[in-house]
Amino acid sequence: MTMHRRTFLRLMAGASAAFPAWSRAAFAETYPSRPVHVIVGLAPGGGVDIVARLMGQWLSSHFGQSFVIENRPGAGTNIATEVVVNAPADGYTLLQASTPNAINASLYRHMPFDYMRDIAPVGGIVRSALVMVVSPSFPAKTVPEFITYAKANPGKISMGSAGIGTPLHVAGELFAMMTGISMVHIPYKGSTPALTDLLGGQVQVVFSDTGGSNGFIAAGKLHALAVTAATRLPTLPDVPSISEFVPGYEASIWQGMGAPKGTPPAIIDALNREVDAGLADPALAARLTALGYTTFAGTPADFADFVAAETLKWAKVIKFAKIAPA
Repeated sequence: MTMHRRTFLRLMAGASAAFPAWSRAAFAETYPSRPVHVIVGLAPGGGVDIVARLMGQWLSSHFGQSFVIENRPGAGTNIATEVVVNAPADGYTLLQASTPNAINASLYRHMPFDYMRDIAPVGGIVRSALVMVVSPSFPAKTVPEFITYAKANPGKISMGSAGIGTPLHVAGELFAMMTGISMVHIPYKGSTPALTDLLGGQVQVVFSDTGGSNGFIAAGKLHALAVTAATRLPTLPDVPSISEFVPGYEASIWQGMGAPKGTPPAIIDALNREVDAGLADPALAARLTALGYTTFAGTPADFADFVAAETLKWAKVIKFAKIAPA
C-alpha cells in the first residue's frame, strides 16, 4: 500500500509540475485572441510612430488580430515604458522600444523601473543613421578640418540638438568625447528648430536625422560632413562616415519591440518570428528603406545584447559630458 501511495504521489507531483508548462504552451497557441496594444513613447507622426504602425499592420494581417498603436509621449519615452513594465505579462501590451531606452538608463537617476531588467526583448526592427551637417559657409569642409577648427577655437562652436539627452545630442557628445574637442550645446524642442537655426547661422553644427536634413543637403543649403553610421549610406554615397576619420565612432537611431518581463517565451518567439518575417517581406522592407531605415532583424537574445551595449556606450558619454535632464 505504501509503495502504491508513493507512486501515486510521484505521478501527481509530475503532473502538477507539467501543468503550468502545458497551460502556457496552450495559451501561446491561441495567442493572440484579442487586440494587442503597442505602446509608443513619442507623439504620432514621427519616425517611431510610423514604423510601429507599419509593423502593426503586418502583424495584424499575419496574426489575424488587431495590433493597436497607442501613443504615450512624455518624459523621454519613460511614461510609455512604465506602462508596459506594469502591464500583465501576457503579450497583449508591447513596447515600441527605441534609442532613448538605452540613453535614459543613465540620464535619469531615479526611475521606477530598470529597462534591461523589466522589459523582455522581442527583437530589433530598424536602424538609421544621423548626418553631421554645417552651413556651407562654415570654415571646415571635412571632419578633420572641423576637428582642427574646433581645437583652435575651443568653446566657440555651438551644437544644436533636439533636446537634452536626445539621440542627436548624445551623438554629438560622443564625437566630442572621441576627438577631444568642446562644443557648446544648444538644446531645442525638436530637430526642426535646431536645423532652422543652423540655416540662420545661430548654431554651427547639428547631428541631424537624415529625413530632416537630406532635402537641405540636396538643395545646397546645408553641407554634410559625415554620417554617423559605421559605413556610408546608400542615400548619401558621397558622404563619408565619421568612422573613416575617428575609428570606432558609431551612433544610430534604432527601434525594436519589447514586452513585460515574464511574458511566456512561446509568445516572445511567435512575435519575433513574425517581426522578422515582416522585415524580410520585400514590400514592407521597401517602405522602411524609403523612410531611410535599414532592417534590423535577429533573435531576442541578439536584441538584448545590442541594447546592453548601447546602454553601456551612452552611459559613458553621459558621464563624460555631465548630461542631466532638464
